[in-house]
Amino acid sequence: MPAFIGRKREQKILGRIINSDRSEFVAIYGRRRVGKTMLIREVFANQFTFQLTAIANTTTNRQLLNFHSKLERYDESEGKREIPNNWFTAFQQLIDFLESSPDPRKIIFLDELPWFDAPKSDFIQSLEHFWNSWAAGRTDIVLIVCGSTASWMINQLINHKGGLHNRVTERIRLEPFDLKEAEALLTVKNKAIDRYQVVQLYMVMGGIPFYLESVLPEYSAMQNIERICFSEDGLLRTEFDNLYRALFSKSDRHIAIVRAIASKTKGLSRDEIIALTGMSKGGRITQLLDELEKSGFIRKYQPFQKKKRQSLYQLIDFYTLFYLKFIEDSNPYDVNNWINAIESPSYRAWSGYAFEQVCLYHLTQIKQALGISGVVSTSSSWRSSHSSKGTQVDLVIDRRDHVINLCEMKFSQDRYNITKSYAEQLQHKVRTFREESGTKKAVFLSMITTYGLLPNAYAMNLVQNDLEMEVLFE
Repeated sequence: MPAFIGRKREQKILGRIINSDRSEFVAIYGRRRVGKTMLIREVFANQFTFQLTAIANTTTNRQLLNFHSKLERYDESEGKREIPNNWFTAFQQLIDFLESSPDPRKIIFLDELPWFDAPKSDFIQSLEHFWNSWAAGRTDIVLIVCGSTASWMINQLINHKGGLHNRVTERIRLEPFDLKEAEALLTVKNKAIDRYQVVQLYMVMGGIPFYLESVLPEYSAMQNIERICFSEDGLLRTEFDNLYRALFSKSDRHIAIVRAIASKTKGLSRDEIIALTGMSKGGRITQLLDELEKSGFIRKYQPFQKKKRQSLYQLIDFYTLFYLKFIEDSNPYDVNNWINAIESPSYRAWSGYAFEQVCLYHLTQIKQALGISGVVSTSSSWRSSHSSKGTQVDLVIDRRDHVINLCEMKFSQDRYNITKSYAEQLQHKVRTFREESGTKKAVFLSMITTYGLLPNAYAMNLVQNDLEMEVLFE
């Protein structure tokens, strides 16, 4: 059996919890398919005193029947119990079972917790009573709850205003794999895969382990993308609607917002999103944006030297971006949808933007490669307010040591060639940034490309930092 990939920090936290001398309440959240359940099963080796997974889109009675069936399976005593008619009774039955368990450390795992919380189910109140009145007073309980609806996990559990306030003893947000972890997963299947192909797959699937697991070793990255995304039965051909419906009730509103934000690569302001979607300016739009942000689909960022109210929302989910750009309108019966798109204008535009997002996701690695890990800095983007050429910089690193890095990110199949015309664009960009920002700091031009820059006079005279994609894998 292959070794478990990644999650070293999370495994260390959970290992400490196993050996804790008190009862622990652990909340793990992260987007769908990111590997939450796999992590828990790996660390605890499936040795649960009780484990229950909620059923999506069903009634409370069906959830309680599911609970009853699972408890009967775990309880080897001869006595039979009635099906509970509410969650308070269900948790009392669970207490009776746990008190009779010989396990020195009683580990309870409740998976997809938000699905239990149907309207008028009193699930949260019953969970609160279970923890506060019984489990918290003991030293042998480990309660692990898991959910893909990050906004629910944060608002209804971790930041609960009632009896569960501050009761969670450990919270873990499980992030997608970075490139190094994605490479480790992919090379288990295919030792010959190179980093260019890993980046190609990452730009389509992001660091979602479940998606990356579908890559087959006998195919190239382009062939795998064709098969997984464009074939009639491809895993990611129909994932879009399933993904959003599983995470959000009335997901049409979330999808409408995502579609609007996807229309502009730099992102949209709150008012622009309202205008494009036709939604009202009330608190509901704020909640929807918050849910999408906490679930990892969009990010809210403050452009360089702009005020908080001028923040923009940008789509950062790789799969969503790729689906809306290419998969949605493709014909599953066409042959070589993706391979034939290479070198098309739409491919070049997408690959450039997707590679920028890969770089932004690996900002820590970029700072390390620049040798500024220990320097206090802020990161943002910048767009000219006056330039008719629409000058912009997608990554500005403003450093405490009186330097600003303007980072240009370029995806190419070979070393990137700075031509005379592009050199003029770069000079204009640096000059315009200096003028409009009024900065007195030194401005360094930093290039991040797949294979580095082709040596020429323009590269030597203009660029202070030449970084290859290799640095993103550190």
